[in-house]
Amino acid sequence: MPKNKKPVPRKSAIPAEEKEEVQVAALCALALELAEQEDSETQADALRQKEAEFQRLLRRYLNGNHDDLLYGAIDLASHEDIGAWRLLRGAVEEAAASLQIRRENAPALEIDVFAIPVFVGSTGGLVEAEGFQDDEAYEALLDSMKQAGLESPKAKLVLVRHAYDAAEASAITYSQLHAMAREASAVLGNKKVAEAPALERSITGWSGTAFGPDDAAVELRFLVGFSQKHADDPFYAVPAGEAQADAWFEARMERYRRWTGQAAPLVQRLLAPAGRPLQLNFLYQDLFFGARQQGLAEQAMLALMATLGGALDGHGGPFRAIVGPADVQGDMVLRVQLLGGDGAVVASGERPLELGSDLAVEVDDVRDALATLGVEDVAVASRFDAQGNAIDPRPLQ
Repeated sequence: MPKNKKPVPRKSAIPAEEKEEVQVAALCALALELAEQEDSETQADALRQKEAEFQRLLRRYLNGNHDDLLYGAIDLASHEDIGAWRLLRGAVEEAAASLQIRRENAPALEIDVFAIPVFVGSTGGLVEAEGFQDDEAYEALLDSMKQAGLESPKAKLVLVRHAYDAAEASAITYSQLHAMAREASAVLGNKKVAEAPALERSITGWSGTAFGPDDAAVELRFLVGFSQKHADDPFYAVPAGEAQADAWFEARMERYRRWTGQAAPLVQRLLAPAGRPLQLNFLYQDLFFGARQQGLAEQAMLALMATLGGALDGHGGPFRAIVGPADVQGDMVLRVQLLGGDGAVVASGERPLELGSDLAVEVDDVRDALATLGVEDVAVASRFDAQGNAIDPRPLQ
């Protein structure tokens, strides 16, 4: 009889943590290669292959609910290279908010998830339970977006019957939004939908507010919608030339400005009972993550100005301001110090500073906001040290 062979030892499985680290590093490395790649004839084929692999990985991780890999790769890229970080984050955000649907013997469809940030002024604040009770206003608002030239006449639109507050919108992850798009595709495809778990998870309820019935309130809300169109619909084709593309976007911006005036009464009816006065300030419609970023940035600016304005009450001027970046426990912020005539700090406030931000643009935005408080004398510091001292402040020209 043949002797029993000694069993071959199995290769030990790679621990899940190590496998995840490898996948994160690989996605980050691919983003770095694409960010550094020069567009030339000799590299065209290799570039296309890398781009295809990059997009394949993004779809795989989004469909597999692997937010840990996506956020991990973006974080790693932020420490490696600003260009790679921008490319990776932008690609993930776009892929998460767009869904391609291939069909046999029919044109491919695309579903985009968009959001419209709205600042709502009221007396006493909004009441969540009062929202989206007016079906006529809901249908009219969807129709108005096509009539105003914001969406193709052939597109199908649907809005979530809920206005998301900042906390709810901030909690939506990449893969969750992608799952919401898949759920919306069934609705827009006229299919019977029994459940929409990703969408249901996204509606957690507004954060508690402390507004009294007579308090003046300004609250940020996001209208979230889904647009289904043919992937090759010429309505959405951006011209190739830079000047033509700029003109195309400017024309759309102008159409959007006009639409906000027409849509405001309808949005008021969706957010509160008829007859209750609201003041609405719309920010630009964008894919979900871009709209969320601009809404939160504007909210942070308003909060900063409210902090500074409140501190100025009861103090006589004139005041001067020093603006500059600061590191607060590893997070970068843009700090504003207001000084009185004796040079003492009267007030100080901060807003988050996005990685890779153009500091000159950020400072200009703050300067414009300070002007509304009557502060015209502004200096820029290279940074604030750990003790809160402004380093090398220079007058802003």
